[in-house]
Amino acid sequence: MDEAKRNKYFKLNIKFTLVILAFTIVPIAVMSGILFANREKDVLEESRTYMEYKMERDAAQLKTDIDSINMSTRFFSADEGLLEFLKDAKNGKTLDAKSLIGFRDSEVAELERMVNNNPLLYAVRVYSVTEIREMMPVLYGNSRLKNLEWADDEDITGWHFGYYDTLFSSLTTNQKKGLTALVTVISDYDEGTLGYIEAAMTMDTCFPSLYEKIEDESGFFVTEDGVILTGNADEETAKLIIDAVAKETGGEISENGLVLYEKLGKRSYTITCYPVKSFAGTLYGVKDVTGDIGKVKRSRNIYVAIMVAMLIVIAIVINGIVKGMLKQFYSILKGIRRVQKGDLEVRVDESGRDEMAELGSQLNKMLDRIRNLMDENIKREVLVKNSEIRSLQNQINAHFIYNVLESVKMMAEIDEEYEISDAITALGKMLRYSMKWVSGNVILSEELEYIRNYLKLMNLRYDFEVILSVNIPEELMDQEIPKMSLQPIVENAVLHGIEPVMTDTTVYIKARQEGSEFIVEVTDSGRGMTEDELKHVEEGIRGEVETAGGKGNGIGLKNVEDRIRLSFGKEYGLSIYSEYGKYTKVSVRLPRKSGGGTAKA
Repeated sequence: MDEAKRNKYFKLNIKFTLVILAFTIVPIAVMSGILFANREKDVLEESRTYMEYKMERDAAQLKTDIDSINMSTRFFSADEGLLEFLKDAKNGKTLDAKSLIGFRDSEVAELERMVNNNPLLYAVRVYSVTEIREMMPVLYGNSRLKNLEWADDEDITGWHFGYYDTLFSSLTTNQKKGLTALVTVISDYDEGTLGYIEAAMTMDTCFPSLYEKIEDESGFFVTEDGVILTGNADEETAKLIIDAVAKETGGEISENGLVLYEKLGKRSYTITCYPVKSFAGTLYGVKDVTGDIGKVKRSRNIYVAIMVAMLIVIAIVINGIVKGMLKQFYSILKGIRRVQKGDLEVRVDESGRDEMAELGSQLNKMLDRIRNLMDENIKREVLVKNSEIRSLQNQINAHFIYNVLESVKMMAEIDEEYEISDAITALGKMLRYSMKWVSGNVILSEELEYIRNYLKLMNLRYDFEVILSVNIPEELMDQEIPKMSLQPIVENAVLHGIEPVMTDTTVYIKARQEGSEFIVEVTDSGRGMTEDELKHVEEGIRGEVETAGGKGNGIGLKNVEDRIRLSFGKEYGLSIYSEYGKYTKVSVRLPRKSGGGTAKA
């Protein structure tokens, strides 16, 4: 890879720096995310707890207000003197001045004291269905009733919210928040409707949460008819909150109320909803938590900015430290690049005791070994060339020997010594095969031909005959094998298995294919081997014992084993089976491989 191409990739010090930063940033980012998420959650939980408390407080206040109004209404309804006065007024019966003064000083004064003693009440008024002598601030005629805005309702009884006291026009100018009142009919079994009781209190007394001036807090009340009493809340915001709550709850709110968090546009709210059955409406409390959540987000942004700045500084420091640690590595890398260009004289610094120093030392040793191997390789190539030259010389000498043997053969045939002629022919073929220069392996049929010629000559020496039996399918005759790999096995069979028994016998050669492997077996029915002899031969083949020259030492088999492994791999080679007095079998395992040619002369 050239320099321009290498520059497209991150250097090792940058990669180390990025990895270290990644292992630093990820935990910090995760922990920071969890921390600020929990802080935001705590803000919402704190707001929720506060609004729950406020809802419970407002509910308790409403209960007190409702009980106060109901109690006052029942007190007025149960006053016998008031009921008698209203009956007389309906029947047209008038009281004299003394009776009126007595009624005012006793009954009316007592009712007035009861109202004045309850600071929650604005007023409790009784309106007769007929015109009467009014006794303020308790008793009024029917004409006064008509001055009140709720008197226009089809059914004037029940709760009325947010109206103004227009009983006397002079009182309306100072009212700002309106009144809440319970209007109850006063009736008699015989006389029917006698009048109405108006028990009223101011809106800010009944609904203090609607008028509290607390930052980011507001409230409003919604009647079952959809009328919104906003207090200090924004009506548009109130409508959005009502729709959001209806969508969230499906319009069903528990009688104990509920608290929920809603995000409307860019604003976030904690909302309480408390159904007031007596008022037939729902009281809403709202806390705007946008600012509180914004503080958490601003803190998070400041934290992130600080951490980014710190990480940049840390990255610069780490990169400097890593570059210092990798200084020797870059020196080694520079040396390797010089070696790549062919400079084997380069040597790297070995100072230090760490792994980089050891790497530099090993690189120097490797370069020294490369130099030695190159020198040895040059010498080896010189030797190979010399061997090739000598081989060519041997071939020239071999032609002279072949010609001499041909002349002797012709002389034997002239004298009709055909046995001698055949022996010379076999000797010539063996000599030609053994002196052929081959660059690789040979095929099985060539090796078998050499073995046949070998046994012909061996049979001239003995008084007994060694018969060769070959049982190999024709399609396996092109199997590639190392040259002179079967002949030493056959020679061992003759010399160590058959010669000691001195009797006519047979050497069997069989071959077969098993999957991708080729197996050839050489078996003799000679003396066989004892267990100790077999063990010694196997150890010699494996190189576990020294195999010096001499009879029965197994050096020929070991040479065959070594050549097979060098040619085909360590999973191939020889296996020996023997039973004393019966047989010896040598199995040769090779990869199935067809030879593409024959030995070259």
